[in-house]
Amino acid sequence: MKMNFYNKMAVKIQQRWRGFYVRKYVHNYYARKRYLEGLTRKNEHIRRDLEKFAEFQRRERKRIALEKEEQEKKIQAQRLHFLLSTKQCPGVFNSPFRAEPDEMELRLRTVKPLLVRSAPKERKTPNITPDLSSVMPNRERLPPIHKKTQGPFRPALEVQQQRYRPLEPSLRVATSITALEEAREELKLHEWRTRVIDQTFLPFSNPSRNKRYEGLMHTSTPFEQVAYGTKHFRDEHKELLQGKKPFKTVFTTCHVFDKFGRLYSDAGNIV
Repeated sequence: MKMNFYNKMAVKIQQRWRGFYVRKYVHNYYARKRYLEGLTRKNEHIRRDLEKFAEFQRRERKRIALEKEEQEKKIQAQRLHFLLSTKQCPGVFNSPFRAEPDEMELRLRTVKPLLVRSAPKERKTPNITPDLSSVMPNRERLPPIHKKTQGPFRPALEVQQQRYRPLEPSLRVATSITALEEAREELKLHEWRTRVIDQTFLPFSNPSRNKRYEGLMHTSTPFEQVAYGTKHFRDEHKELLQGKKPFKTVFTTCHVFDKFGRLYSDAGNIV
C-alpha cells in the first residue's frame, strides 16, 4: 500500500512538473494568446479591406453597365433621329395626348443624326487642296476619323504570308530535263556493279584452252530456216485446189443486198 501510495504521488509530481514545463517552454499560453489576438485583429482588417474592394468592384460594374446602356440609348436615338418632332407635326414620342414628352423625345433633341457614309465617287478633275499654311500658320492636323481600315479586308499578316509564301514548283520544273537518261545510266551502273557471273575466274593466260567447243544449234542440226514470214506468208498450191467446191459461208446473205435493183420509185424507175 505504501509503494502504491508513493508511486501515485510520484505520478502527480511528474504530471505537475511536465505541465509547468510544457506551458512555460514548449506551449506558452500567454504568448499563444497574444498571437491569436493579433491574428484576429489582422483578419478583421483584411476582411474590412476585402469588403471595401468588393464594394468598389460592384460600383465599377454598375457604372460600366450604366455607361454601356447610355451609349446604346444614344446610338438608338441617333438612328431614330428622323422621328424628332417639328413645329408643325409632333413626333411619335411626343404625343399631344400626354402631359410631358417621352424620354426618347428629349434624347432626340440633344443628339445629332447618324450619318450614313456612302462610297466616294471618282472625280474627273484632280482634287486640289489649297495651301492654308500662310493663312493659318497654327493650324493643327485633325486626327483620322477611322483608325481601322473600312471594308471586309483580310488581316495584313495573312496577306503578307500569302505574298511571300515559299515557291512550290511543279514536278516538271522541279525535275531535270535529262532525268530519264540519268536514271537509266545509274541503273546500268548499278547492274554492272551487282551483276552475278556464272563462270568462275581463271587466273591463266588462256583459260579457254581446254574448253570444249559447243556448236550452234542452227548449224549442228538437220533443221533449216523456215522461209515463212521472210519470203512468203501463205503456201499456195493451186494444183491441189482443182476439182473442189467453192467456199460457202455458214450464214445467209443480207436481204438488203438481195433487193438491190428491185426497188421502184414513184415514177416507176428502178432505184
